[in-house]
Amino acid sequence: MAVIDHLVLAVPDLPSAVDWFEDATGVRPAIGGSHEGLGTHNALVSLGECYLELLAPDPDQPDPSTSGTPRPFELDRALADGGGAMVLVGFAVRPDDGETIDDLADAMFDAGHDVGPYVDMSRLAPDGGRLAWRLTMPTQRTLPFLIEWGDTPRPNVTQPGGVELVEVAIVHQRPFDVLGILAALSLDITVTEPEPGGAPGLRATLSGDAGEVTL
Repeated sequence: MAVIDHLVLAVPDLPSAVDWFEDATGVRPAIGGSHEGLGTHNALVSLGECYLELLAPDPDQPDPSTSGTPRPFELDRALADGGGAMVLVGFAVRPDDGETIDDLADAMFDAGHDVGPYVDMSRLAPDGGRLAWRLTMPTQRTLPFLIEWGDTPRPNVTQPGGVELVEVAIVHQRPFDVLGILAALSLDITVTEPEPGGAPGLRATLSGDAGEVTL
């Protein structure tokens, strides 16, 4: 019913994160662009059937929190809580062939989770073209948000490749709260409880020519 579309990795500085990722995997993410009004910019790399988004505060935009609107994924808080280290803050799923975003929203609602309204978004690509998509806003990093690309080519097809997603895992205090929603979406994702003293969140392992990376 649903397939993983992308993972979102919060990073404090985009150029430094792009360099780090290239050193770690042998593949350099491509600069995506700025999300105007949201205070973020990104870089993207294909993981085969999905992709990784490196998301950072955009120094060329005003901080939206000054007007009472935090950056997406509570980016600044996530980075501060992690001591400035990179951290996975969310993952999106898209409809599989023959399904729609409405089908996924209904399935999650029936499993006890209301995804909320759809939001139409867009940004300019480096080549001047405009990418457009619609999504639901993430509510917690341990549950997927929904995305639908319409006629826009998906980034996992258009961005640099050579890195594979080996595993995604969710760490949650009450695994059964999450497993029912994942089952409703036909997603096979490992869910575990936190280690003593640990916190809930996401974990992912990627593999490239230069080796494996755990996020």
